[in-house]
Amino acid sequence: MTKSWKKGGCHCGGVQWEAETDDDVTVDACNCSICTMTGFLHIIVPNSRFRLTTGEDQLTTYVFNTCVAKHYFCKNCGVKSFYVPRSNPDGYSLNLRCMDRAQFKSIDIRQFDGQNWEENAGDLAHLSKE
Repeated sequence: MTKSWKKGGCHCGGVQWEAETDDDVTVDACNCSICTMTGFLHIIVPNSRFRLTTGEDQLTTYVFNTCVAKHYFCKNCGVKSFYVPRSNPDGYSLNLRCMDRAQFKSIDIRQFDGQNWEENAGDLAHLSKE
């Protein structure tokens, strides 16, 4: 699989980042409470394949439940374009909805049962490994 650096960010442009992902990507559509409410479509990458290029000072953080996941929102527009997921604390989850889809050769969206997170989270652990 070929990989390349792709750009993403929030609605107002205050937060921008780059991440190295597969050009043919599989995205997870999770049905947990927060993903359902926000419409987040997950592309998980290792820490080493993510770099925040603009807007660290524009981010605010939300945590809940176990406080392992770090949900980062732009203070200005409120968009969560990336976060550190509980399933992959050694990586980042990128929101496909905050990226230009033309950067990818193909996109496959699969359903992830986050309502039964404890039973299914292990299926995601390998995504943040080198």
